[in-house]
Amino acid sequence: MFRRLCGTERLLSIIWGTGAFGVSQGEHMITGKPLYTVNQIQDRVKELACAISDDFKGEELLVIPILKGAFMFASDLVRNIKVPLELDFIMASSYLKTDSTGDVTLHYDVRESIKGRNVLLVEDIVDSGVTLNYIRERLLQKRPASLKICGLLNKQARREVDVPLDYIGFEIPDVFVVGYGLDYDNKYRNLPYLAVFKKENKEG
Repeated sequence: MFRRLCGTERLLSIIWGTGAFGVSQGEHMITGKPLYTVNQIQDRVKELACAISDDFKGEELLVIPILKGAFMFASDLVRNIKVPLELDFIMASSYLKTDSTGDVTLHYDVRESIKGRNVLLVEDIVDSGVTLNYIRERLLQKRPASLKICGLLNKQARREVDVPLDYIGFEIPDVFVVGYGLDYDNKYRNLPYLAVFKKENKEG
């Protein structure tokens, strides 16, 4: 027996089936096709997890996602990593809606000791590099055995600070992206794909 789909599920079934979407909220709307589809993202996540597992074979990892944006990416990533690992979290931000303020605010710091441990820092998108560099320098002061960075998206065109990236999911152009954990004003994180965000003023 088929169960009845709610409105959101019907919308997502259309999105996955056709690759087209339009999600509105107030005066803002996302329009167009996904930049990366659900299948493309999951395939790439598995490839990244395989590379990380190979690099840390026979060792243990402390995985530290940067909240909030990396939560969905990190969740899929750790489920595919094949070495023993532990999780901690850090939360920092430098964005106000679509623009970086340049000032990093630390909301939540790691609680585990990272001294002498292999640390994997997981980020959703690396653009200016300001926030990521701040976190990287902060963690290096705690003297881990190694510190590697895995970024889902790399927006090189916006780079202000050169930050070494060890694992990169996708290279993207200078566009604002939402979905799969990434947001605009804390919205659209639950989209299962990655999409270019466009603001539109709705009339009528």
